[in-house]
Amino acid sequence: MTREEFREVALSFPGASEGSSYGQPAFKIDGKFFTRIRKDDDSAVLSCVDHDEREFLIEADPTTFHFTAHYKDYPIVLARLAGLEVEQARGFLARQFRKVAKKAAVKAWEASRAG
Repeated sequence: MTREEFREVALSFPGASEGSSYGQPAFKIDGKFFTRIRKDDDSAVLSCVDHDEREFLIEADPTTFHFTAHYKDYPIVLARLAGLEVEQARGFLARQFRKVAKKAAVKAWEASRAG
């Protein structure tokens, strides 16, 4: 997946916008951190991934999934865009969307996907 494809997926969620986090380009939902692409290694920062799942992902596909010491204590996995599929990205971002978006927005988004 390319940076542009990831950007399109991130911005497809209701309330998503481009912003910054710690001085780096990022995506936000209603002003809250949603995700970003690390310029160091062209990896997406994917939240809502507990430590067990992260270990599984890294074991199953170490070329794509990894983490750095900075993220070791957080429920986050890094995914190199080159190995990430569009639908995988959408699935990970949906988790974070459900966590940070307003409940009414989540409910409306889920209803629109069900129909």
